[in-house]
Amino acid sequence: MATAVIDGISTQYDVIGSGPPLLMYAPGGFDATIEKWSTQGVYATLRPLQHLTREYSCIVFDRREAGHSGGRVERITWQHYVRQGIGLLDHLGIAKAHVMGGCMGCCSVAALAVANPDRILSLILFWPVGGARYRLNGHQRFMSHLAFAQANGLSAVVEAARGGKSFGADPRGGPWASVIRTDESFARDFVTLDPAQYALIIAGMARGLIDRDTAPGAEPEDMMRLSVPTMIVPGADASHATSAAHFLKECIPGSEYCDIPVADQTELVVMPRLMEFLRKVPTGV
Repeated sequence: MATAVIDGISTQYDVIGSGPPLLMYAPGGFDATIEKWSTQGVYATLRPLQHLTREYSCIVFDRREAGHSGGRVERITWQHYVRQGIGLLDHLGIAKAHVMGGCMGCCSVAALAVANPDRILSLILFWPVGGARYRLNGHQRFMSHLAFAQANGLSAVVEAARGGKSFGADPRGGPWASVIRTDESFARDFVTLDPAQYALIIAGMARGLIDRDTAPGAEPEDMMRLSVPTMIVPGADASHATSAAHFLKECIPGSEYCDIPVADQTELVVMPRLMEFLRKVPTGV
C-alpha cells in the first residue's frame, strides 16, 4: 500500500497488475475500501481484481472518510470524490484511464466522467445505487445520525464511532466514523465542532448526495453529452434498483447494458463480458 495527499487529505491506494490503467471506485457505501472489491457481496463472488489485474493496472484506493484514508468535516458532494480520483491519477502521472465504480462508487464515476471527459478511456458502472428505497434509507441514516448527535452530543458520536461499525451499519457514528477511529487528533477536533454548524453540514450532505429516486451523481443532461464507451451491469435490490441502471443506460449515449439477471451474474459469465468490453476500447497509452 502507498499513501498520497490529495486535496489536503491522505489517501491510501495500491496499483495492482500491469497494462492500461483502470481507476476503481470501491463498493461499500460510506465504507468504500480496497478490501470491498474482494469481500463485499457480489464482488466476493465475481472476484473482479483476480481477472482485471491480468491485463490492467488496477488503481484501487480507500475513498476519503473510509478505511485508512483521511477525511475532513465539510458538506461532502460528489465533486469531492471526483477530486480524489483525478488527484490520484495526477499523482501517478496518468493522463487517461478506464474508470470502474461499484455500488455508490458509480455515482462518483458518473460525476467524474461529466467533469473530466478528457481523462476517461471507458466507464464500467457495476450495480449502481439508486431507487426510491435507496433514497428513503439513505436520508433516514443521515437523519438518525443527526438526531443522535443533537440528543447526546458529539462526544457520544465519537464513542459510537469507536465501536468499530461503519456509518451504514450504525448511523450513530456518522459519515466520519472511520476517521474518528484511525486518527486521534481528528477525533479530538471533532468534539469541538459547533453542533449547529455540524447539523447544517449533515443536512446538506444528505440532500446533496441523495437527491433523487434514481441514480445520483451526475445530471441527466450532462450525461447525455458524454461520448465515452460505457458498460452498465444492473443490480436488483433495495439499494441497487434495476431502474437506476436503466436510467444510466437511457442517459449515456451508446452505453452497453449487460442484461444478465442478477441470479445469473456468475464469475464465469460476467467477468469475460467485462474483459471483452475493455479490450475493445482503444487505449492510446
